[in-house]
Amino acid sequence: MQAVSDIIRTTLGPRSMLKMLLDPMGGIVMTNVKPATPARLLLCCCARAPRRAAPDAIRVGWQDGHAILREIDVKHPAAKSMIELSRAQDEEVGDGTTSVIILAGEMLHVAEPLLERKIHPTVITHAFFNALKSALAHCEKMAFPVDIDDRDQLANIISTCVGTKYTSRFGKLMVDLAMDAVKAVMISHPDGRKEVDVKRYAKVEKIPGGEVEHCRVLKGVMVNKDITHPKMRRKIKNPRVLLLDCTLEYKKGESQTNVEISNEGDWEALLKAEEDWIKATVDSILVHKPDVVLTEKGISDLAQHYFVKAGVTALRRLRKTDNNRIARVTGATICHRPMELTEAHVGTQCGTFQVEKIGDEYFSFFVDCEHPKACTILLRGPSKDLLNEVERNLQDCMLVARNVALEPALLPGGGAVEMSIATHLRKEAAAVQGVYKWPFQVVADALEVIPRTLAQNCGADVVRRMTELRAKHATGGSTWGINGETGQLADMKEMGIWEPSVVKTQSLKTAVESACMLLRIDDVVAGAKKSGKERQGGSGAAQEDADEPEEGAAGDDRVG
Repeated sequence: MQAVSDIIRTTLGPRSMLKMLLDPMGGIVMTNVKPATPARLLLCCCARAPRRAAPDAIRVGWQDGHAILREIDVKHPAAKSMIELSRAQDEEVGDGTTSVIILAGEMLHVAEPLLERKIHPTVITHAFFNALKSALAHCEKMAFPVDIDDRDQLANIISTCVGTKYTSRFGKLMVDLAMDAVKAVMISHPDGRKEVDVKRYAKVEKIPGGEVEHCRVLKGVMVNKDITHPKMRRKIKNPRVLLLDCTLEYKKGESQTNVEISNEGDWEALLKAEEDWIKATVDSILVHKPDVVLTEKGISDLAQHYFVKAGVTALRRLRKTDNNRIARVTGATICHRPMELTEAHVGTQCGTFQVEKIGDEYFSFFVDCEHPKACTILLRGPSKDLLNEVERNLQDCMLVARNVALEPALLPGGGAVEMSIATHLRKEAAAVQGVYKWPFQVVADALEVIPRTLAQNCGADVVRRMTELRAKHATGGSTWGINGETGQLADMKEMGIWEPSVVKTQSLKTAVESACMLLRIDDVVAGAKKSGKERQGGSGAAQEDADEPEEGAAGDDRVG
């Protein structure tokens, strides 16, 4: 447990250290170099790397706690549960993956002396949960309300998230992309409730080529599809869009079908029946005068011919997710049967439909929409590795923007919140009676690990800085923390370093609850393997042997 925490601890903050990971194939992956770090440091580190892989196998990776941990091969079950913490934190709020691992590891570290004093784990976990309740109440008092319409203030919050990641070298580009995407997909309901579904309606399209500065958020949707016939129109202004999820081909039998015909005329009648059905289906679509028809299934050659004659552009075999996004931006409704189409199914909110060739592939754009409740984020870059890293960082930024939009409250960064909570818990510990006092008080010591690690990663005098920070908070300076660049004390309010309240509270909840869960585990036992006869339900003798395990099996398989 402590080993996992120690691995991640040095990656906290803007002055964090690099990690070099060796994959099973002998390749080398390095976490990214900060803008303030000389570029030659990367070359030096690569030169000292073990010569197990070719030079082209050395590539720059990520500086994200969860992304690093998921590449590590861990055997111990408790350590595996720690890695699950960062995954849960990443999926829930998108930030704070490094902090939650460090905090959970420190919670277990401070609990160890209590266990040596013979304090029961149930008592420790009860005190930890009481401390968590008090900490969350203190966070609520410290929270600073934010106006989500203030773009500069929102940019400062997201910059705190992206500051330690690879894309920080591109300035405000990722921040602007995240804000534009979240604003595009946010829906405000009449009852005041907000809906921000970034995962479903903000699609990231990665196209190698060009420069990173060419990344942009489209005011609409882009899909990797070309028109089905070369004579169809490639650019339409204010198109009428129809969306289908049914096939425009003649339906074949679900099982093997045999047809016996006695003369040539019957065969022609069968072919004509197929053509008549396709023509009737296309006519039922053309009645509503669409300009663009999209379907999730196939379109036959005959149907394409009728569409070309009517001047209609058609796209086929769309993904269901793409169809849902197009429905959202154009105002169209996906229809299951062409015969049931009405005027209400037609989408008219798209400003421009256009097919463009980017690189070697064709893309269809539905842009300039009136109220696009979905969007596509177009990412350009020189390599796929770079685009994958930009996408990971952009997802984190969008989740931070989403968190602020859903819960517009902020807390100071730089370890100021943790130190303020620690000071608050020490005061409250004086009122706690009995054996619960000691576990309640050590939670305050555990929370100090965040500012202490920030100072340590800057190379500052840790003892001196922590003493000064405690003195500041004792006199009421609750927004003072550690400047991650210099290692000096700084007022986070003046520096404009804020974090979403939901990220901090989620980190505290996850770390404390996971530490309590692990503290209540008193042993780890590996299940005994069954023989082949037992699995097959063998003879009675084999069953009796299964009921009586071999001598020492239970003790030898125990993992301490």
